[in-house]
Parts: sequence; structure tokens; C-alpha cells
Amino acid sequence: MHRWSELFIPTLREAPADAEVASHKFLVRAAYIRQLAAGIYSYLFLGQRSFNKIIGIVRQEMDKIGQESYLPALHPRELWEASGRWSVMGDTLFRLKDRKGADLCLGMTEEEVMTEIARKELRSYKQLPQIWYQIAPKFRDEPRPKSGLLRVRQFLMKDSYSFDIDPAGLDVSYLKHYDVYRRIFDRCGLRYMIVEAHSGAMGGSESHEFVVRTPAGEDQIVSCENCSYAANMEKATSQLAAIEDLAGDGKPLEVHTPGQKTIEEVARFLGVSPKNKIKTLALMTTEEDPKIGKPKPRAVVVLLRGDHQLNEAKLSTALRGKESRPMQEEEIQQVFRSPAGFLGPVGLGNLATVKDGAFGEGVILLVDKALEGRKNLIAGANRADYHLKNVTPGRDFEPTAYADLRSVTAGEGCPNCATPLRVDAAVEIGHIFKLGYKYSESMGARVLDRKGKEVTPIMGSYGIGIERILTAAVEQSNDDDGFWLPPQIAPFEILVTPTNTNEEKLMTTALEITSKLETGGFDVLLDDRDERPGVKFKDADLVGIPFRVTVGKKVTEGTIEIVQRSTREVHDASIDAVTDYFQKLFRPAR
Repeated sequence: MHRWSELFIPTLREAPADAEVASHKFLVRAAYIRQLAAGIYSYLFLGQRSFNKIIGIVRQEMDKIGQESYLPALHPRELWEASGRWSVMGDTLFRLKDRKGADLCLGMTEEEVMTEIARKELRSYKQLPQIWYQIAPKFRDEPRPKSGLLRVRQFLMKDSYSFDIDPAGLDVSYLKHYDVYRRIFDRCGLRYMIVEAHSGAMGGSESHEFVVRTPAGEDQIVSCENCSYAANMEKATSQLAAIEDLAGDGKPLEVHTPGQKTIEEVARFLGVSPKNKIKTLALMTTEEDPKIGKPKPRAVVVLLRGDHQLNEAKLSTALRGKESRPMQEEEIQQVFRSPAGFLGPVGLGNLATVKDGAFGEGVILLVDKALEGRKNLIAGANRADYHLKNVTPGRDFEPTAYADLRSVTAGEGCPNCATPLRVDAAVEIGHIFKLGYKYSESMGARVLDRKGKEVTPIMGSYGIGIERILTAAVEQSNDDDGFWLPPQIAPFEILVTPTNTNEEKLMTTALEITSKLETGGFDVLLDDRDERPGVKFKDADLVGIPFRVTVGKKVTEGTIEIVQRSTREVHDASIDAVTDYFQKLFRPAR
């Protein structure tokens, strides 16, 4: 029997000064977590019980499709060099050296280790498909830890990896995870969405995120309330309303715009809408130079409609996974021969073209698709205090490529049905990827197919944030006094609270009820502290337990009160029938 008086549950009346989101405030106040350092938390008794329940659900469902392993947190540099991610991940990786000077890192994910096992152990198509998973700590050198468990440097993750002989097999493994994730999050009692997603540094083709809408989230989710369309901001597209082009004909005309540098300043000065302007972004990326075997800088010019914002993930996709940075002043002068504020595409020399899916030599000029087919736009003239009118893409300059580069905004038309889209903040709780051959190819994993030919297995990667499930549940279900969790993931399902522990009848009844409920299979906590009822009720509201049984004066009538934390509804129940009451109440969730 769990007695509150014997447990370590140091609840707090005040939240930490730096706590901004509900889950951070309440998980600290309810004694689930304590901060050890920035982005590093200890999980106390109540928190660990919840995490164990979440892990249990995840493990039960994953065991239906895969096999559990446990992998090292310390990885040798050579593995990450083989995949190409030692340099790509930059400072995000925790890096260290052993006493012999060998480079190591703390694993933030396990693609490299799983692929290394596959490379050494898998020999034939007869051994495929394989789905391997683990539930273990991961590490990420987060530059700005914040929001409690939402942005941390050490976290628990269920990560799984599939190996198949061909894309059709990967489709099956992907769908298995898709369905298992739905069961996991359903069982955890979350209200979630499934959205199309960008694969980011993981690589791969198809990708879906499982997310929970909450103001505490740092992801942006675009969705349509009329149809099933939903995507994260890095993947979302939309239909734009038609824009009337400015009148004009002939070649670009230079106009004097003294001191007018920003999109808004120039539009106001010329009496036009920013929608009729071209926004020019001057960027640099790096790429390997095969001649010298080292990275070299590469100029990238991005053109957007004046009122649109660049989506960096989409730009990275257009650049074949490469990152970019703003040009420095001397680089701008070298490419544009102009000061910043008056940059434009007309007259740029040495523009790259695309051949066989690769960029040729020269400046990469990427133009957002919203500018495709537009005419008589206004752009910088590459000359201080001057802009150009009548600029038409495809006539006055030839893009290297058109691409979807902009971020969608609320109210734009759904790409499927044209209904105005909504944009919400959300927390990612799970993410699944079709990795393709990125890791198996680079790390040399090979198997023999049915014809005895050596082929590369195709991979998938699938993650669930264990802490994210708890934090999302708290974000979805809280009020000024605390939070309530779904019974399946709460540290206890029922809290039995005698109003006065010094009254023998109340304590005897409370012990009897606790024993009955435990015998009935429920997780029960008995609040046997010698505290005033108000203190106990305050803690009961705070700590996330979904039901409270109040043992008070009505015991003389054979009755106790049952309080549902989510609604604060109070129901009388017979002491003798209390187990039946909860069994009927919990039946749908069990």
C-alpha cells in the first residue's frame, strides 16, 4: 500500500521563476521533476511512475511489430563520419575524447549504430524484414534549453529502425509504425494530429509527425478544418489568391528610390503593394570541391514575393540538404556589385543551371513558385538608391530553378480544397521517416537478394519522445490549480483522502477502500498525512491523479465522495460498491 506520509513528494506552492509553460510549472510544483542543470532533469517518484507507465504502453505496442535492443550511448567518431553526420550535426552533438585521444560522441539517435549492426550481421534477403527498437536516453547539446522537458539536453526516446529488401517492404514497415503510433497515443489518452513533415537532418523521403496542439509548442502546424490536409510549416503548401500585376511593358526601367531599402519603404515610396515586389535574399552555402577535396563557399540568391517569408527547411531541401547563412558585406559586393538594400536578380552573371538533377557552376538563383508567371515586378537595381520596375522572371533573368521556398500563413487557401488554413503551435510527440538508402549505402550495408545479387537494404527510422507524451498531456489538461492525467499514464489512478486522520472511523474506512481498490487492480495512493483537508485537496488538485475519493463525514451513511479532477464533478458512491464504481468507469480505457 502506498502511503503519502511515507513517500517523497515535495510539492511546491510556487513555480520556478523561469517557468513559462504549464507543463514546466506544474511538473516541478507537483514533484515530478527537479532541475539538475540547464536542460538536465531528475525524475522523482511521481514522474518516474508516469514514465514507467508510458514506457510500458510503448513497449507493449512495439513488441507487436519489432524486437527490443539496448544500444550504447557512447559512439565512436568513425560511425558518424561514415554516415556524413559528424560534420553535419555541428555543435548539436556532445563530443568528447577518451584517455587515448579517440573522438567519441553521445548518441542523439541510433541510425549509425543500428546500421553498423545490420552491416555486420545481415547477409540475405531471408533475414529481412527487420524492425529493431530501443527505449533509452539520448543527448543533444541544445543551445537554449527551456520550457522544462520540452527543450532539454538529455531525454528518453523510443527509436526504432526498419531494414527491408525493397521500397515495397519499407512501405509495409512504415505503415506498421504509423498504426502502432496511433495505438500508443490513443492509449496514452492524447488528442493528437498526424501531419506531413519535413525530414530535416535525418534525410529520407516520406515523413509524418504526430503532434499535439498547444501554445507551449515551438513547431507550427498548418491544417484545414474542411478536409484532412495537415502539415508542419516546413512541409506545408497553400493556394494563393490571384494578384493583379502592375501595368507596364518593355524592358526593366530604373527608378530613383533614395534611402528606401526595405520592402515596406520601397512599396510605400512607389505606391505599390509589397505583393508586387521581389524580395532578394543573399546567402552562402558550402559544398565539397572534388578538385581540392575540401568544402568551398557557394553563393545562393533567393527570390520571394515581397510579403512572404523564407522557410529555411524548404530552402535546405532545395539545396539538396545543405544549410545556408547570410552573405557578409564583402560577399554581397563580390556577387552583386551593390550595397545591401538595393539587391535584385537582373544583371547577375555566372548563374548556375541544373543538369541531371545537380547544380552546375556559378551562382544558384532559386525563385519561389509564387513568382512563377508573374510580370512587371519591382526589384533592386544593384545600384545604391535605385530599383527596377517591369521586372519579369524568365524574361529579364533565368532562374536556376523554381521551388517552394516560402512559409504558409494563416488564411491562405488549403492546397486540396481552398478553405482558409489555420496555423497552430504544437508539440511533436512522434516522428516517422522513410530514410531510404542514406545510411545503408554510405555505411556499406549489403545483403543478397533472391537472385544472389548484392543489394543495399532500404531503411526507415521512427522516434517517440517519452517525456513529450507526459508534457503534452499536462499541456492539454490543466487549470490554475494543477493538472490531470489520463488514468493510463498517471502515477496513480485514484487518490484516497481521509479528511481527518485522527478520527479512527475515517482512517479505518480509508484503509479498507484503498485495500479494496488495490485488490481490484487499481493504482491507489492513500493520503494519510496529518494535514488539514484544504492542504490535502490543494495537493490532490496539483499532482495529476485523475480521481479522488474523499472519506469524510458521510461514512456514517456508508457513503464516500468521488471527485473527477478534470471536471471537478462530485458523485456519492457506496463504500461497499466503490470497486464496482471504478471498474465500470475505467472499463473503456482498460
